Amino acid sequence: MNFKLKHLPLVAAICAGLAGVALAQDGSSTDIKAESKSPFDYAASGEKDGYLKMEEEAAKSGGGKVIGGQLAEEGAWPWQVGLMVAGAPVGPDAQFCGGSLVLDTWVLTAAHCVHMADPQGVYRDIPADRIMVLAGTNHLAPGQGDLIPVAAIFRHPDYVGTEFDNDIALIKLARAPKVAYQTITVPEPDFGEVLDQPGVPTIVTGWGLVNGGGHPADMYQTEIQVMARDLCNGAIMEARANEAAAAFTHAAETFNLSEEDTDAAWGALVERAPLPLTENMICSGSFEGGKTSCQGDSGGPLVVPLEDGTYIQAGVVSWGLSASATSTCAEDAPFSAYTKISKFVPWLEATINGN
Repeated sequence: MNFKLKHLPLVAAICAGLAGVALAQDGSSTDIKAESKSPFDYAASGEKDGYLKMEEEAAKSGGGKVIGGQLAEEGAWPWQVGLMVAGAPVGPDAQFCGGSLVLDTWVLTAAHCVHMADPQGVYRDIPADRIMVLAGTNHLAPGQGDLIPVAAIFRHPDYVGTEFDNDIALIKLARAPKVAYQTITVPEPDFGEVLDQPGVPTIVTGWGLVNGGGHPADMYQTEIQVMARDLCNGAIMEARANEAAAAFTHAAETFNLSEEDTDAAWGALVERAPLPLTENMICSGSFEGGKTSCQGDSGGPLVVPLEDGTYIQAGVVSWGLSASATSTCAEDAPFSAYTKISKFVPWLEATINGN
């Protein structure tokens, strides 16, 4: 069995490149948001429920929006599913990630949603019986949609828990949903390159945190656009450089380095630093900021509208920016990173066909 691949033209012309446009920085540390716990561990521990209660009033004052988004109409985005902690009542506190139906019994999600560190710090896949998948509803509440057992989990073999490259996984359901749903098409490799161009319109959906820190029971959506990977990498690397400069200067002075040697050492350090977004990732956001995926959206779909009125899934929600070490996602973040699905089509086909 093969999932659907598509190579239709876009609904709108691809916009011009975004090179040379500066992204505003507020002077604070802006970097990849790497959680100390996996989304599943956070939800299963009960800490999420306590956090949600603590943030309830803040969420009310923050307005009913996913970061910069709007409430999705009931029945919209029928391929979207929620990953739930098995045995917990259906609701926002039990939902820890999103996913999308690419076949009747196959869900596409992020590897970091199903792979976590044990108490000894060893990364392991979450047992299939600890996860349920909620399909066929935009509302997280008991009696809504269809809660489906998981038969097996397949994480990309090159994914490492401490990084975000190759952040993709498949979940095989024990059965097809018994409620209304649709599957979403993914792009073949060549068309994936067409989609990964600055200005291509995208939409991200999910039940992740909204403005003010609340976690909604209803699905939200936000419209953003693909941004140049070099631009996004440059913004993050500049922020990292600004944060590291003072400490580096102090170290150079401590070792009594000349200005010439200091410049050479700094250049070598920056040159060796890995870029945050690899070729396996899509950068999508908005120049004004404030439109982004957030905690709880991980694993969900980033889709592109096509000229025939359908959608194609270009990315999987992977990681975003944080304004500090203690905050969730930065609500004014100009972009987030998404796993580029077209890079993984051979693995997806082999996994589905072999299982």
